[in-house]
Amino acid sequence: MTLALLAVQTLNGLQLGVLLFLIAAGLTLVFGVMDFINLAHGVQYMLGAYFAVTFVGLTGSFFAGLALALLAALLAGLLLEFLVFRHLYRRDHLDQVLATFGVILFLNELVKVVWGAAPLHYPIPEMLSGSIVLMDGLLYPVYRLAIIGAGLGVALLLYVLVQKTRTGMRIRAGATHPEVIGALGVNIRRLFMLVFGFGTMLAGFAGIMAGPILSVEPGMGDQLLILAFVVIVIGGIGSIRGAFLGALIVGLIDTLGRSFATDILRLFLTPSAANDIGPALASMLIYVLMAGILFFRPAGLFPAPGR
Repeated sequence: MTLALLAVQTLNGLQLGVLLFLIAAGLTLVFGVMDFINLAHGVQYMLGAYFAVTFVGLTGSFFAGLALALLAALLAGLLLEFLVFRHLYRRDHLDQVLATFGVILFLNELVKVVWGAAPLHYPIPEMLSGSIVLMDGLLYPVYRLAIIGAGLGVALLLYVLVQKTRTGMRIRAGATHPEVIGALGVNIRRLFMLVFGFGTMLAGFAGIMAGPILSVEPGMGDQLLILAFVVIVIGGIGSIRGAFLGALIVGLIDTLGRSFATDILRLFLTPSAANDIGPALASMLIYVLMAGILFFRPAGLFPAPGR
């Protein structure tokens, strides 16, 4: 283990953390405000990346493609809300899980029909290409730093939106007392559409930003969705602050654990035993952490008020 490797893997963990936050923020808002379990939230991440492939190719510009892909992700999310999800709000959680799992299967097959099953890519924008020197002998890609910066910027924007605006006040009230704000004249259905659409756009943005460094392929959001659920359980359902800190914790522990668990175990075990146990332990770390937090704080680290 070297200092340079530790620095690189820490930055990689932060990058994973901000991508998880972009997914988990929308997921925790939807679950917190609407009490709706949306397993299909991960496909919005996938759709964002596929829309970016299309629009970056059509426009020849990453930033124009990003804007169009964000709009397309928002419209796709609102269409799904109108056609499928709004009919499930009053159903029990088992019905929501089964229905949204069916949406996952349908959309994974749909992207194969439209874009094919082969992995796709689109280029990093020229102005964000290349690397910068972090320390002697250590280069880090500018685009990965841009992902971290974009995620932190969105986190700040969400904080201002949820905590400092009238719309945010309604969202916070809807998460704890939906009947009360409905009685006060707030259109609950419109509020739900706003929350759902904003959440899907955040997930789509995560997919757009990840597309140039990861393969764009069917099912690419499934694993991240599992991690996003871990994030909101650790952080607290309905809490943006909890989603942000939980995402950073999960991103760092998952990345550093996979990088250094075997090396650390070699200090106590034989090399062969460490090689056998290390990868398995690394893949379990975030779930062990989740179990420990649930034992001591069942509502998560930073639960939303009223939960």
